[in-house]
Amino acid sequence: MFLTLGTDLAGVGVPASDFGFLLHKNPARPQVIDVTGGSAHVFYPEATAERCTAAVLLEIDPIGLVKAGRGKAAEGFTLGQYVNDRPYAASSLLAVAIGKLFRTAMNGRCDARPELAARAIPLEIHVPALPCNGGGDLAQRLFAPLGWTVDARPVPLDPEIPAWGDSRYVDLRLTGVLRLAEALNHLYVMLPVLDDAKHYWVGSDEVDKLVRAGEGWLAEHPEKELISRRYLAHRRYLSDAALERLAEADGQELVEESPDEGTVSLAIERRATVAAVLRELGARRIADIGCGEGALVGELLKDPMIGELIATDVSVRAMVAAKRRLHYDDLPDRQRDRLKFLQSSVTYADERLAGLDAVVLMEVVEHVDPPRLPALAQSIFRAARPGAVVMTTPNCEYNVRFPSLPAGRFRHPDHRFEWTRAEFEGWARDVAATYGYQVEFRPVGAVDPEVGAPTQLALFRREEA
Repeated sequence: MFLTLGTDLAGVGVPASDFGFLLHKNPARPQVIDVTGGSAHVFYPEATAERCTAAVLLEIDPIGLVKAGRGKAAEGFTLGQYVNDRPYAASSLLAVAIGKLFRTAMNGRCDARPELAARAIPLEIHVPALPCNGGGDLAQRLFAPLGWTVDARPVPLDPEIPAWGDSRYVDLRLTGVLRLAEALNHLYVMLPVLDDAKHYWVGSDEVDKLVRAGEGWLAEHPEKELISRRYLAHRRYLSDAALERLAEADGQELVEESPDEGTVSLAIERRATVAAVLRELGARRIADIGCGEGALVGELLKDPMIGELIATDVSVRAMVAAKRRLHYDDLPDRQRDRLKFLQSSVTYADERLAGLDAVVLMEVVEHVDPPRLPALAQSIFRAARPGAVVMTTPNCEYNVRFPSLPAGRFRHPDHRFEWTRAEFEGWARDVAATYGYQVEFRPVGAVDPEVGAPTQLALFRREEA
């Protein structure tokens, strides 16, 4: 298996050999690491001031791969475990090697040349033999939206016998001006996607890898469903989980961005504000309704004064992700006894949530269809009837302050609506009057003199509480 990455750093004003700093691999010293079933080598065919090329050579031992349990073929085809294209054709084996060889570069870190790591530079990638289940057209569909110029030429089955036609392999060349970290993450994801196969078992941890490697580009890719499905070995429950997390990440990018460099992200400030309000209330028994991936739950678990914490979500996948994020199974018994996860819908009465000190709906109400809002109010304020309700929601008037948010678009693709300050206050006052609560409003985030704060918070207190 063979791959090259080259650059001339034209227009950057530094020697091309500085490419070695970005890759964290010295051009003067070839390196080798062990990988499953073989070894991966990095060396530089050229490293001058004008041009630098790094090569990755992956040597796979088919027998070693089978002994490691990673080369199993279908039952009844034992020979296929040993005689296959794994030693020669780019695949998930090469993607894993890239992840091990260039982990720091994939994260965008380079202490020696930080300004270079942050810049888009001219890059050329060559993969001479790439299994491509979909041909060159698929390679074009996957890489072109990411800013690459794609040259994917079919490899003939036998150059001496043209009548046999083309093989399933392509000779792939990518050229473009991108950050090196972006390029490496593109390769890490796309190699197994184009091959449409992985050499190892695909479990839920692969969702984390996909979301991490796809940060900043996969959520908006026109082929994100195909990419997720293939990367996760066509396991529907995993690809659904990945797409859900990508959608959430896409929305959070808009919500959390700050107009002023160096300010605390809105998501962090929102969680801190809600936690402070709960401490102000002295709440000891709390439910986080629509907990998502558990960011607020993790914050509240730090407060030893909270005796019971219930995390609910309508999505089982979200609760699984929350448990994974919180390392729930590894929590000390005392911590785990304080925390309970329940599948529950905010629009249906749930007696398990009745009589708590406080209920939190943080960025939840805007995900509910407007005709279902009366059901939400009844389930929370009449059926559960907590001592207090803390509710946050976007202030849509502030959306004009987000440069990357097109006019008329919501902050998250799953939002059913977004309220102005007057609309939210009107709805909240009606609910409070109907169910016997008092309500006050607080801003979350820096207050703009014209459009207010980015997030609006309502604190409902039960009148007899």
